[in-house]
Amino acid sequence: MKAVVGLGNPGPEYAGTRHNVGFGVLAELARRQGATQPKLKFEAEVLEVMLGSEKLLLVAPQTYMNNSGRSVRKLIDFYRLPLDDLLVVCDDLNLDTGRLRIRQAGSAGGQKGLGDMIARLGTQEFSRLRIGVGRPPGRMNAADYVLRRFRAEERELIEPALSFAADAVEIWCKEGVETAMNRFNAPARTQERKKGNRQKEGED
Repeated sequence: MKAVVGLGNPGPEYAGTRHNVGFGVLAELARRQGATQPKLKFEAEVLEVMLGSEKLLLVAPQTYMNNSGRSVRKLIDFYRLPLDDLLVVCDDLNLDTGRLRIRQAGSAGGQKGLGDMIARLGTQEFSRLRIGVGRPPGRMNAADYVLRRFRAEERELIEPALSFAADAVEIWCKEGVETAMNRFNAPARTQERKKGNRQKEGED
């Protein structure tokens, strides 16, 4: 069994904001599997799906971003889940909008949810998939920026990126983090172009 944790804030007022791209990826994965009824466990909404022969838990902490680690700690302890089988999906201010970056480990890089997870798990050694949301314009506060929704021109980048990120999660689950890194750590335009090529191949 593996678990993918999408970070975000619960509640309709936060739906579609930059901070909630992790929830967006979980929603896309659930849609693909036809899963619609999450259970509330570990202070999170949890869906269990199958990817081939692999059981995958889709976990959306309901603790608000800054306390995400509290939920994940409960999940890890209950299932005695090795951290090699954990992937965290979150937003990243330091990546261009729509760009993906997968890493096997590393610091929080200012992402509060990741920071809380590192503190509560006592290690940085778990995989994470970061989705770029760009930098705040001018002197806008970063905390305000991530709680805002994407502008129309940004949605043209972020919507395919969420689908592409769901592809990356599936590859991570089936083939491992190194394969996912090799395939998906590319600029947003390259990722979009690859996805377009796959769609064309499917039409031929």
